[in-house]
Amino acid sequence: MSALIDPARHEPLAGGPWDESLARATVERVVRLAEASFTPQGYWPAHARDSDKPGPHYMLYAGGCGAIWALQYLQARGAVALSNDYADHVLPMLAPNRSDFGEHGKEPFGSYLMGDTSIWMLREAFVAGDGRDAIASLIEATIDHPAREFMWGAAGTLTAAQLMHRRSGEERFADLFRATARKLWSQLEWSDAHRLHYLTQHLPNDDADFIDAVHGFIGVAPALIQGRDLLAPAEWEAWRECLAAMTRSSAERDGPLANWRARLSTPRGRPMRMQFCHGAPGFLVCLGDYPDDSLDDLLEAGGEAIWRAGPLAKGPQLCHGTSGNGYAFLKLFRRSGDSRWLDRARAFAMHAVLQFERELAEQQRPWFSLWTGHMGLAVYLWDCLEGTDRFPTLDVFYA
Repeated sequence: MSALIDPARHEPLAGGPWDESLARATVERVVRLAEASFTPQGYWPAHARDSDKPGPHYMLYAGGCGAIWALQYLQARGAVALSNDYADHVLPMLAPNRSDFGEHGKEPFGSYLMGDTSIWMLREAFVAGDGRDAIASLIEATIDHPAREFMWGAAGTLTAAQLMHRRSGEERFADLFRATARKLWSQLEWSDAHRLHYLTQHLPNDDADFIDAVHGFIGVAPALIQGRDLLAPAEWEAWRECLAAMTRSSAERDGPLANWRARLSTPRGRPMRMQFCHGAPGFLVCLGDYPDDSLDDLLEAGGEAIWRAGPLAKGPQLCHGTSGNGYAFLKLFRRSGDSRWLDRARAFAMHAVLQFERELAEQQRPWFSLWTGHMGLAVYLWDCLEGTDRFPTLDVFYA
């Protein structure tokens, strides 16, 4: 296997040929199990692989906000009809979610994946206009967050600003988008050794030069690309060149394959992770809407490496599992129109169903989270059914 791939993290492709009936049935099964397990007092219990603490979590990433988001999103797309109404259960998640994060959850807690911003955005999905002031305040308060990445910092709330502008048409969200993009631009650093610009993420226990999709630089790309019409032409052109240069300069090639290490400072030539949060899948998803073909050769090389590596052994998740990697194929299918990529996405989908069944048998209950569990699998299966490529809560929030 290529030196770009760590084979210990992958397993042989299984699951059989694409089965539309099985995909539909699995979406329905995940949703019905989630609805049956919900309680107004406890929401859903946290999975042991997400937390060693008993009780529910509430965040978008791995908690009740993400689970409710997936349920209402699937219903809005016509995939399912829900039995429960979750509208009144959204805002009560704010206080316990802040409490879960202790010092990191102090107000204003603008983190997109972990904090208040996405909970208020979910409320907007049920009651249009309710909470827009709160969302705007949270985005503004996060502009200078030291993390400078998607999970905790301004790359996440840059995404929120772009999504809220599309949702509401309100100019204040466009202004917040531009202000956030300009702040991030002002924080760019130049590496003579690597010949590229990058961002340092000042995380609670680490000053890091991550370049990956969740914790690093490339996490700014989706919002900038999708919101480029909100920027002055010269601003977007500068960002376009910066993103392209960083992507090319940081890539590692092995013949027809490409991958990206998690940190800029990690020495080249070592086996790398191949998952959404670290590696080629995240780069392909984040650059999937890149508006010209100048990176297509590199993106396709990344896609070949993902296929060569095979499904992730961790399971069917989005962030670090088979479904998240499969979205890279859906992006390439939309970019190229080549059905080979849709076939590969669906092959990963069938393997992810097999992993779901295996985990269900082992754990005796589903994993009720969006980014780390089975709710993300359900959304991925529906996108494979329809041949669409919108990565949940990164590319799309409102169906």
